[in-house]
Amino acid sequence: MLQRAITGFFFIAVMVGGIYGGRYTFLGLFAIITAGCLWEYLGIVLESGRKRDLIRKLLGVVLGLTPFAGNSLLHLGLILDEAHFISASALLLFPLLFLAFIYEMYAQSEQPFANIGYTVLGAVYIGVPFALLEFIAFDDKQFFAGTVMGLLIMTWGNDSAAYLFGSRWGRRLLFPRLSPKKTWEGFWGGAVFTLLSAGVLSLFFKGLTPLNWLILGVIVIVFGTFGDLVESMLKRSFHAKDSGDLLPGHGGLLDRFDGFIFLLPFAAAYILLLR
Repeated sequence: MLQRAITGFFFIAVMVGGIYGGRYTFLGLFAIITAGCLWEYLGIVLESGRKRDLIRKLLGVVLGLTPFAGNSLLHLGLILDEAHFISASALLLFPLLFLAFIYEMYAQSEQPFANIGYTVLGAVYIGVPFALLEFIAFDDKQFFAGTVMGLLIMTWGNDSAAYLFGSRWGRRLLFPRLSPKKTWEGFWGGAVFTLLSAGVLSLFFKGLTPLNWLILGVIVIVFGTFGDLVESMLKRSFHAKDSGDLLPGHGGLLDRFDGFIFLLPFAAAYILLLR
């Protein structure tokens, strides 16, 4: 318990410092998180224990980081407009994608196209959502650190409250095939806590109205929960207990950001609609 608390304290300190430190620290922080989540995901789905598998994982991480990197160049003003952004992303993405095909020709794997598929899926499942996070954080020259922090607070608050309510009062299983510990009682406990958190956040972060925060809270409740279940499905498919051990007492980065990753496309779509 002490180890978990110490890890949690330093993890939160790094997150707050990175998010509120400005554009460069924000992008640096989430580039590292994206790369770490990709590395753990590829460690689950790909063959391991051989040098060529390490090269495959590195290629997958670089490919998965491409959407985030291209979007970062756009929001830092290093790419002038969306047309240049699309061109630069294509110049980075497609050569890397076809390098994966070439690499599999020489890697002597028994499942070359499965490896390519898992690699591309990592870019879609992890790389694209974190790239969409930048559309939440940035709007022209404005930087909405509070919106990102609020989404993280609601996501982790929803997880923690669901666990506490489920542990104490949980009876009816939410999705026993994928998660034998998640219950409907925990889900509704987390939902109430998240909506209350949304109301409190609206008092401190003025960039969005209280109604907007409540709608984002609903997005967190629904799609954050689905994100947890999707990662459970991933780990069960490959007989993995945790995505990694980077955070003692908490598992890996993907374990901490699974719900957040999954809700990002929906939150980004809503915020872009508002703007």
